[in-house]
Amino acid sequence: MGREMKRLTLFALAITLIATGFAAKTPYQAVLQHSRIRGRTHGPNVCAMQKIQGTDKKYFTNCKQWYHRKICGKPTVVSYECCPGYEKVIGEKGCPAALPLVNIYKTLGVVGATTTKMYSERANLQEEIEGPGSFTFFAPSNEAWAALPTEILDALVSNVNIELLNALHYHMINKRLTSDDLKHGASFPSMYQDFDVHIHHYSNGIVTVNCARLVKTDQHATNGIVHVVDRVITAITNNVNSLIDNDDDLDTLRTAVAAAGLTNLLENEGSYTIFAPTNEAFEKIPPNTLTRILGDPVALKDLLNYHILKNLHCSESIVAGTPLETLQGTVLEVGCDGEEMTINGKAIVTQRDKLGTNGVIHYVNELLIPDSAKTLLELVEGSVVTTASKLFKDAGLTDHLIGFETLTLLAPLNDAFKDKSLAMTPDLKKLLRNHILKEKFSSKSLYHGQELETLGGLKLRVFVFRNSLCIENACIAAHDKNGRYANMFIVDQILAPPMGTVMDVLKADDRFSTLVGAIQRAGLTELLNKKGTYTFFAPTNAAFSAMPPADLNKLMNPKELANLLRYHIGEEFLVSGAVTSHTRMKPLTGDKLELGTRNSSVYVNRVPVVETDLMATNGVVHAVDVIIKPLRKS
Repeated sequence: MGREMKRLTLFALAITLIATGFAAKTPYQAVLQHSRIRGRTHGPNVCAMQKIQGTDKKYFTNCKQWYHRKICGKPTVVSYECCPGYEKVIGEKGCPAALPLVNIYKTLGVVGATTTKMYSERANLQEEIEGPGSFTFFAPSNEAWAALPTEILDALVSNVNIELLNALHYHMINKRLTSDDLKHGASFPSMYQDFDVHIHHYSNGIVTVNCARLVKTDQHATNGIVHVVDRVITAITNNVNSLIDNDDDLDTLRTAVAAAGLTNLLENEGSYTIFAPTNEAFEKIPPNTLTRILGDPVALKDLLNYHILKNLHCSESIVAGTPLETLQGTVLEVGCDGEEMTINGKAIVTQRDKLGTNGVIHYVNELLIPDSAKTLLELVEGSVVTTASKLFKDAGLTDHLIGFETLTLLAPLNDAFKDKSLAMTPDLKKLLRNHILKEKFSSKSLYHGQELETLGGLKLRVFVFRNSLCIENACIAAHDKNGRYANMFIVDQILAPPMGTVMDVLKADDRFSTLVGAIQRAGLTELLNKKGTYTFFAPTNAAFSAMPPADLNKLMNPKELANLLRYHIGEEFLVSGAVTSHTRMKPLTGDKLELGTRNSSVYVNRVPVVETDLMATNGVVHAVDVIIKPLRKS
């Protein structure tokens, strides 16, 4: 019986622990707890706050903000204040005393919402919020009232209508709701004609009501609870499609939405964020580009979906750059720079937080064009391959870059052209045609040994390494750019198509004349002409000249010479772009070759490679000016 009781007790304890684990804090409570931990050295119930320098904006802080000491890219000043519901006691450390509970009307004064308190008197709301009940009051701060346009404020506080009472009732809910009850995406009927207020509770601890941020939360009263908010909120009655329909600044967007068949989406239930391009934003786009996209339903739908986030994000929820997924399937980096909301690092948001029943609209004065709506030329010109862009155009390849062909462009980074002659010659034109593949590929679908045909008629080989994916010597250096009809791979090198066997490559280069004679004397010619995947660290004439006479004499022996050369030949294929800081290769003779990179140079057994990636049909040649010797074992 005792053993059974013990087992039941352990079982009950396990259930309790599991239940405790599942009773997770809300994001707001988590960030509040972090601020408490940061403030505990200052006494009980002290919270660390971060204030953006030069503003009155304060935030409870999470780990990232605390260590960066920045919010919206601006430096913060740390202050230590009483946590919600506590106050100081003279002569004692911290904030040991719980605030005495008073009614909501008096609580408005306690939390500093004195303008809301004054307007409650003027609107004859005082008696209601002093009396019995269980209310939640989202009380605008004094600064929120001051920020209202004069004409709106004058209309509200006029003594000849009931607008002020209606406005205040819209800030109230007829039950007590703590921050824990304010769940993300929840709506509650207000005390103004039951019009809903909309709650968003973000993972960074920010809580908003109708996009107004709660700046003092959970201020308990005898007859309810007060949350101070940073703006005056207004009733939401229209969906986002109606908001677009009724705004002359969004005429072009309205036409585009209808043409793309997105009207129903924007009328249906949802919780979207729309970065709405104004007429001005559309006018900034070159007319031929805009005409092309507006006339192409697929590109137009992608363009518009790229302006729509899958979830609702009020501007106040953004305190740092965050990648957010769009309906188009890719992400936008939504961030902030001080008071400015940014998209992909640009402050193009001109109006924020126009809230509808199914989403929020932020106006932008620049059109966001996703790669999937772009021609190949637009992909190239909007990327980090400006030198390649100019060369492709100079080579007369523009028609391939603006047309409807399904192609893949291999575009070398600007650095790949350093120290290269860029004069347009027939050879360069031919080489550039071989940078365009005849099909539209995704890098994820490429496989080792695959052959890809170019516009120039060549077959290029695909090599898959542990950390690199390469087409011949050119390794993919960035994510694919997937356009409307064609794709672009950004590569680290100018393509070097194979020029015969390894032996052919060596014979064609005067630097290797001594090596070619040595290979023939050592009996390795047939090996380097036959099918294979060799990597040859090929000593130049200078490497042989630098050898001591005694070592050179040894090489007169064909067997000694063969062993030395076989130590320079790896059994596998390896281009420079696939070499990492610690890459090992098994040579045909000997233990191993140790490869690494330093300052963009490749080293083998600490010997610098002076030229990389001389491509062959059966391997690759890398030139070295020093004979490679095994490293001493430590």
